Amino acid sequence: MNEPTEAQKRAEEAQAMDRVVAATQKVQSAFTSLQSQFPPEGTGQPSKLALQVLDAALQELEDAQIAFDSLLNDLIDGER
Repeated sequence: MNEPTEAQKRAEEAQAMDRVVAATQKVQSAFTSLQSQFPPEGTGQPSKLALQVLDAALQELEDAQIAFDSLLNDLIDGER
């Protein structure tokens, strides 16, 4: 299999960073939604769905960070 070009490597790194940014935005959105379910706007009893959405967003952020860290480690180790 052919080695990726420098442009392909940079594109992959940019995609990994974009994934982290998008996941961070999803966490922020899910948290804001959940926060609205607490006083003064809400009852203080968040919906199961809101909790599940936040949990999924946090998991995606963790997965994105792991993937990005792996790319960075490869760079530092000279494997990219």
